[in-house]
This record gives sequence, C-alpha cells and structure tokens, in this order.
Amino acid sequence: MKEQIYISITGLTHYYGKKPFAIGRVVRLKKEPNNEHDNEAINVSLPFIGKIGYVANSVNTTYLGTSSAGKIYDKIGKTAFAKIMFITHSSAIALIVDENEAKFDNIWDN
Repeated sequence: MKEQIYISITGLTHYYGKKPFAIGRVVRLKKEPNNEHDNEAINVSLPFIGKIGYVANSVNTTYLGTSSAGKIYDKIGKTAFAKIMFITHSSAIALIVDENEAKFDNIWDN
C-alpha cells in the first residue's frame, strides 16, 4: 500500500483567501529553495491564478496528522501535486497525489 501523505496549506489570507480552494481540486506544489524566509518553502499554486499559499512548515500552522514542508521536502521532486480534501476557516488540508492523477488536459504544462 502506498503511503498517504497529508499536508496543511497556509498563507491563504496573503493571496486569494479560500476562494480558489474546492474539495477535490488538484494544486501544484513547487519548492522555493531561494525563499528568504524558509529554505524548505514549498508554494502551492493553481493554473491561471498562480500562488495561492504555502505548505505549512511550523508546529503552529501544521494540523495534527499532516506533514510539514520540512518533512516532505526530500520526499518530493522539484514539483508535486496534491488534492484538496478539507477546507478550514484559515487553511486547507490536501493529500499528495501521483503526477499522473494530476496532469489532465495539459493544464500543468507550464
């Protein structure tokens, strides 16, 4: 059985709020190794919109049962994909999914 990895997505208030998030929507995770605030930063984006948040990387922002950016940083490539499973008042919880499950209609080609 393949390991299921859940992540918390934070920083929504700095971008578009909860509007871009929907249960089942696939988002792209992209490492930001040159981020001046966090060398394990992983941004979360959608096609045609761009950055909508970050994978949480603090005990204060990571929900119980989810992995922080630091814990998944070496488990994913330069990019990865996740499916939104839950939306809270200030963040979202997503399940990391296989690239083949995420790349439909060529919307992630850029």
